[in-house]
Amino acid sequence: MTNTQSEQMRPPLPPFTRETAAAKVQAAEDAWNSRDPEKVSLAYTPDTVWRNRSEFLKGREEVRAFLERKWVKEQQYRLKKTLWSYSDNRISVKFFYEWRDEKGQWFRSYGNEQWEFAPNGLMRQREASINDLPITEQERELR
Repeated sequence: MTNTQSEQMRPPLPPFTRETAAAKVQAAEDAWNSRDPEKVSLAYTPDTVWRNRSEFLKGREEVRAFLERKWVKEQQYRLKKTLWSYSDNRISVKFFYEWRDEKGQWFRSYGNEQWEFAPNGLMRQREASINDLPITEQERELR
């Protein structure tokens, strides 16, 4: 299968069941924990639309550039996602992740995301609300 063909279908595909929605969430968690902007960006449609905190992104290339910036700032990033709800082509997740800044301060970031998928399983819309909490290294839960 060529790269173009693999981008066209990203199972599991909608409509989602509890099992396929949970698998989609786990796949997203695994991809984001790779901290590979190119790999992660391929899960989104070329014209994907995002709101991440107060940033608004349009298109896979803007997503890739955003992720590159994110993982330079958020060092030692580690994420945990949990399925909250699902419908035919939508999934809601709650998540938290931990990271440290360039000064060594650790943070835990909490949030919720709403995802909408194209029929081919690529995410076409992502809405994320996120809050950051400074923590000590001893308070870390994800290693």
